[in-house]
Parts: sequence; structure tokens; C-alpha cells
Amino acid sequence: MTKILSGWFSELCDMWPGIALSLKYKKHLVNKQSKFQKIDLYETENFGKMLVLDDIIQLTEQDEFAYQEMMTHVPLFSHPNPENVLVIGGGDGGILREVAKHKCVKNIDICEIDEEVINVAREFIPSTAIGFEDERVTINIADGSEFIKERQKFYDVIIVDSSDPIGPGEALFTKEFYSTMKTALKCDGIIANQAESFFLHTDVVKSIMTIFRQLFPIFGYAAIFIPTYPGGNIGTGLGSLKYDVRKPCRTPDEETAKQLKYYTTEVHQAAFVLPKFGEVIYE
Repeated sequence: MTKILSGWFSELCDMWPGIALSLKYKKHLVNKQSKFQKIDLYETENFGKMLVLDDIIQLTEQDEFAYQEMMTHVPLFSHPNPENVLVIGGGDGGILREVAKHKCVKNIDICEIDEEVINVAREFIPSTAIGFEDERVTINIADGSEFIKERQKFYDVIIVDSSDPIGPGEALFTKEFYSTMKTALKCDGIIANQAESFFLHTDVVKSIMTIFRQLFPIFGYAAIFIPTYPGGNIGTGLGSLKYDVRKPCRTPDEETAKQLKYYTTEVHQAAFVLPKFGEVIYE
């Protein structure tokens, strides 16, 4: 099957040759070309609205919570008092929504290069775009690799919610980028990134772990299960200057715990336990 099959969207990408992930849709709501990428939004049969950038699925309403919660709460609950948080990418607003659940956070910056992604999310995906409504959020439309050069030793946690290492997201997977980002952290800061699938993108994950090993005394990879990403999984890579990211030092309060669907302290710790073959990413 290909994308020409009527009523179906199929994700075909050189990063995962020989695999096509297909979802049936009812309506094609958005089809536009921004300055940086092609943006599509579909109303699917079973997964709600689906955001697609350059023909690669970014999220569906049905399962986005798994990615958003783990990308956010693993680094934030690993820090005893995160007050200043930066999100690079994340134009759908889902990471912001989750960061806002931490009452200790005083300032939330988002740096998104493509304002059109934010506009589409605000119009069509209110369940994630609600993240922009928190009064602590400041929106910066800029290149993340340039933005962080102006924020030295400021952030407790930086979350890189990037697309894949092709197109606009390619610059967010280099050692130069992470070295610059490290200078924007306080002395006990933590970085988390979208680190691809250890099943399908072993070389990419190994490269990320090598960068983190060179830059941070503590690092790791946490696996996330999510049906609408190729292989049914993705991961977040973490680099920390002080705190053990594998063991949360704070836990969700009762109010927050009721809002979560995926993240628990047990899942936090278990996500770092990889199958034997997956341990190759640390070699």
C-alpha cells in the first residue's frame, strides 16, 4: 500500500526502509507548505486528529499522551526543583501542557522554528495546544540552536521535542548543538531529547548516547511505547549534570497523578531497562 490508496495515509520514510505505517482517515483538514516543511492534519477513523510534518506522523490524539508524559516527566521528576524550563520544538503544545503540571516551575520558554505548526495546533488540536495558555509560557519563534546561545546557565531542564534528524530537525542531533545547549543549563541541569527507536534506529540512538556520554556524567535512554510511531516505540535520551535520571527524586502529587495516563514512578525506572540486544546503544 502507498499514499495513493484512497482514504489511507501511509508513512513511508528512508529512515525505516521496508516499513509503512498506515492509518485510515475521514478528512484531510490541512495541507499547506510553510517556510520550513509540509504540514498536514487528518481526522482519522480511530486515532482522532493526526499531525503530519513532511509526511511523517508527529502525533495522534489517541496516543500522544504516552510521548508527551514521558518526554516531560522523566526529566522534571528527576530534578528536585525545576524552576526554569525550555522546550525546543514542540509546536503542538503537548510538552508545555505536561510541564505546566509541575507547580514548582516558574518560567516555561518554548522555542519553535515554525510558527505555522503552532497555528495549526491552536486551530485543530486544542487538547495539546492548551499548553500555550499557561501564564508561565513565553513563545519564541526562532531557531533553537541559535536561541540557546543567548540563555547561558539559565535552565534547570531543557526538553528537545524535535522531529526526526532530517529536514528542519537535522541540526538538533549534533554534538555541537548539545554542547551549546549544555552551556544554557545551570550546574545541576538536565537535558531530554527525542531519541528515536532503539529497534529501528540503532545507529542514531548510539550516536546520541555517545554525545551524551562525552558531555554529561550521567546519561541514559528511556523507552516509550506508542502505537502510531514505526515499530510501536520511541525513546527519550537524557543527559544530567548531577541527578540520576533513572530514579525520580520527586513523585506526582495526588492531583497530578489523577491527570496522568502513562507516567508513574515505576514506569520511570522501568523505562531504562532495555532488552539485552538494546544494550548495544551504550557501546
